[in-house]
Amino acid sequence: MAKVTEQASSVRVLCPKLVLRKNEPGLQWLIGSPFLPPLTIVSTLRCIHTRSPHGFPSPDYLKESEDIRTLLLKGFEVIGALVIGNSESEKNASEAIDAARRLKKLLSEGVYPEDEVTIGAVADLNNTRDVQFFRTRSDNSRSLELVTSVVYDEHPEKHIWETGCLLRCELPIRFPVYFPAKNGPDAEKMYLRATEAVVAKFKDPQVVYVVETLSKASTEVPRPVILRGVELDFDTALSNIKLLGKDAHDSDPKFLSCAHFCLKSKSDGPILSAENADIIQLSVLLNSSEKCEKSSAPGAEYIPALEEARLLAVNFKLEVLCYAAKEIPVMYAVLKLIIPGLVDQLNSMKNVILPNLLTEHPQLCPYHFNPPGVLHPITVIYELNYGETEMKQVDIRKSLHLRLGLPSDRPLLRTANALDLSTTNNSARNDAIRKGSTLLKDVHIGIPSSGVPGGIVSLIQGSYEYYHYLQDSFNDSGWGCAYRSLQTIISWFRLQHYSSIDVPSHREIQQALVEIGDKDASFIGSREWIGAIELSFVLDKLLGVCCCFEQVSCRVINVTSGAELPEKCRELALHFENQGTPIMIGGGVLAYTLLGVDYNEASGDCAFLILDPHYTGNEDLKKIVNGGWCGWKKSVDSKGRSFFLHDKFYNLLLPQRPNMV
Repeated sequence: MAKVTEQASSVRVLCPKLVLRKNEPGLQWLIGSPFLPPLTIVSTLRCIHTRSPHGFPSPDYLKESEDIRTLLLKGFEVIGALVIGNSESEKNASEAIDAARRLKKLLSEGVYPEDEVTIGAVADLNNTRDVQFFRTRSDNSRSLELVTSVVYDEHPEKHIWETGCLLRCELPIRFPVYFPAKNGPDAEKMYLRATEAVVAKFKDPQVVYVVETLSKASTEVPRPVILRGVELDFDTALSNIKLLGKDAHDSDPKFLSCAHFCLKSKSDGPILSAENADIIQLSVLLNSSEKCEKSSAPGAEYIPALEEARLLAVNFKLEVLCYAAKEIPVMYAVLKLIIPGLVDQLNSMKNVILPNLLTEHPQLCPYHFNPPGVLHPITVIYELNYGETEMKQVDIRKSLHLRLGLPSDRPLLRTANALDLSTTNNSARNDAIRKGSTLLKDVHIGIPSSGVPGGIVSLIQGSYEYYHYLQDSFNDSGWGCAYRSLQTIISWFRLQHYSSIDVPSHREIQQALVEIGDKDASFIGSREWIGAIELSFVLDKLLGVCCCFEQVSCRVINVTSGAELPEKCRELALHFENQGTPIMIGGGVLAYTLLGVDYNEASGDCAFLILDPHYTGNEDLKKIVNGGWCGWKKSVDSKGRSFFLHDKFYNLLLPQRPNMV
């Protein structure tokens, strides 16, 4: 067993969830970045390919490296491992470090430096909150150091996206493969040679990389820069690259920093996340014409085939996403991130196509996702030959959910959830979706706390759009609040990709109720109020046929007065924790959307997070929050007043999301 000493340097944990599955033994890979301080854990990935079901998990390192090489963006790397188990801490930590080192060697193709510091973490199976961290010494000895200082960061996105950016390179490749018609095995050899030739072209002196800012929405966009292969230094190690100062300027395009292509206006943005990160676009071009000292006419060389030959046309669609510090020279970002990313993705696709080379080629397409709880994007390659509901695709998504610690009953990694990184203007695209009107999303984020002493907050999970009176130039003031609450609920199902239907208008809601026989035809176009029962009918009709495998069902809770609502807080908290959908509260001729509860079970104090559809102003977030149209409402305030009237009967509609991946 390795000798353990104590030291003072800190481990910084950025990922919101360190142990992915409680009360279950296993091994997780700890992810960091060379652009962040050492011992900084950005995320964690579960080891899902193991050989030993009992004792210390023995990973299938080859399968693990193949999966993680595709999944993990260049700019992030394995920096250690975490063991969840019951054995001795030091022994488990030593085995975790050995496992991480073996995986790192495979991922780096044997060029991993042995003296690089590696983390070994240990969590007790019965108390996963208490995690011990160990680290290797920098002198490559077998002794471990116990890390006594661990910082769990409250604002992890700031560390990643304030100083970092994304680089994107999209590259379609099509090349021919000729092979003897009577000798099929030669096709594989020719195919492998052709892909190797493509890999070599990435470092060809004639290759050209065009670097530009992805967003075209700002007038501050810098001019594109051209990097030529003949000028690039392919031998410099990433660890030897010096970061440039924030205000560094250089006339030589090779030494411009990534920050040169990042929009300054974004630094003032309120939300730091992968979706709002600066993105640098790279295009790969090959200069096939060279300067000649003597002018000559173009010529062609004819080489006849010695026997009957066949032609295969092979297609690859590469799309690589990388993470880099803004202060790194963009030349090195291309050399050490983009080019290795293109090579790895090409090789991954090559290996999938190889077994089916002479039959139907898989249609492979990379997608980038930023699932909840993961601070950085991931990349997944899907086969488009299969539909999303076919079991092969479902099984792939299930394994990804297991690796990332995602819930196994939510469609978080379907293609509709992929990040849209196209070069079109994002705001223009969103406007087109709403046919000219923009709706506010997730207006509860950042509002003041409820003030319930010792309360536990349970909130809606996922995104929604705020629907309220007078939107879309439609006057429903005084009667349309339940319609607006229903629209907010359906927007939640749409934004979580349980359904692809458009959010229905008032008339379409009325039409649905007439079609199922709940209302007469005269109801269409009327100004009649609807309640929880009608909302459940509409959800069943509009969403029941759109969600795969299961229908959307609803629960209805009845209370005889507003005074009884606090008694339902425990039940409502469980709903938000297990279902996470918005709730409609209807009483008399009023309806509200409930987004969460803050409940102290010991004292009975509680507050309700209300999204009020009765707002009639424009889409001004500050005005909505300051005016109390989205905020916490206590069951009884300091003056003894209650938001919910004691003499009113209330219905609560609790939509249940279907179980699907």
